[in-house]
Amino acid sequence: MIPKKLKKGDEIRVVAPSTSLGIISQENKNFAIKKFEELGLKISYSKNSEEMNEFESSTIESRVSDLHEAFADKKIKGIFPAIGGFNINQILKYLDYDLIKNNPKVFCGYSDITALGSAIYRKTGLVNYSGPAFSTFGMLKGNDYSIEYFKKCIMEEDSFEIKPSKNWSDDTWYLDQDKRKFIDNEGSLLINEGEAEGEIIGGNLCTLNLLQGTEFMPSLNNSLLFLEDDEESNLKHFDRNLQSLIHQPEFFQVKGILIGRFQKASQATKEKMIKMIKTKKELKDIPVVANLDFGHTSPLFTFPIGGRAKILARKDQTKIEITEH
Repeated sequence: MIPKKLKKGDEIRVVAPSTSLGIISQENKNFAIKKFEELGLKISYSKNSEEMNEFESSTIESRVSDLHEAFADKKIKGIFPAIGGFNINQILKYLDYDLIKNNPKVFCGYSDITALGSAIYRKTGLVNYSGPAFSTFGMLKGNDYSIEYFKKCIMEEDSFEIKPSKNWSDDTWYLDQDKRKFIDNEGSLLINEGEAEGEIIGGNLCTLNLLQGTEFMPSLNNSLLFLEDDEESNLKHFDRNLQSLIHQPEFFQVKGILIGRFQKASQATKEKMIKMIKTKKELKDIPVVANLDFGHTSPLFTFPIGGRAKILARKDQTKIEITEH
């Protein structure tokens, strides 16, 4: 079930199902609102979005209420979490999935939001999106690529090829919009060759793994896994989290793996990434491509959880195409 694309004039509801909107500066909120307005989209906030406790979040009741209200409101065409966080899995069993299924609309975020997006897809079949959160739109420089692929995936109908950004950054842009450092993009890293087509599952790996063994874990049947992790996850952590996913009963049906760019703090070199993947016999017959523009560095492309993609991974050509979104 693919939601209607966003179009000019649509209203977007900002919610805070994980970390509170209150941690974002007013200046960056204003920058984000302006960017949405340039796309022709109107912003409104959920009533509890600024609520914040000692965990920089809000009560389960507040977060669930705001999500239910956003999905039920016929005027709202898209829902964007303020930012990621750590505790979104607290709310999963309290959600009314029939309400969500009967009111399909665009839902987009990343990082901790992976658990909610994956649960929504598993419980309702509603395609949703791993892509920029509301806060991401507050970035003034180096965000054109992110906006371009946001539009391709969420505002346009045609299939599209994912191409590498010209450069990327891994800095605290939200603290100082002028003090930015950009790095030339060397492009994708081919680890295992092959061709594949399948249903997209994934997002933040350690968050996705929180769903293992629960009713909220999406099926891996005929899937392409899009996986990334943040600076708190070095390659040792990523290795064991990936191995945990490999141990899932359905993993043999995974058709290919795409890995988002690691943050600098992870010290993930190309040589280490290749060695990590090559040690896993379960992956030897499927394409694996790393160093792609999604995850916790900037910019990032948007991709559909539950949508479909094709991978061509050869030494002379690597091509990734989103075919259904």
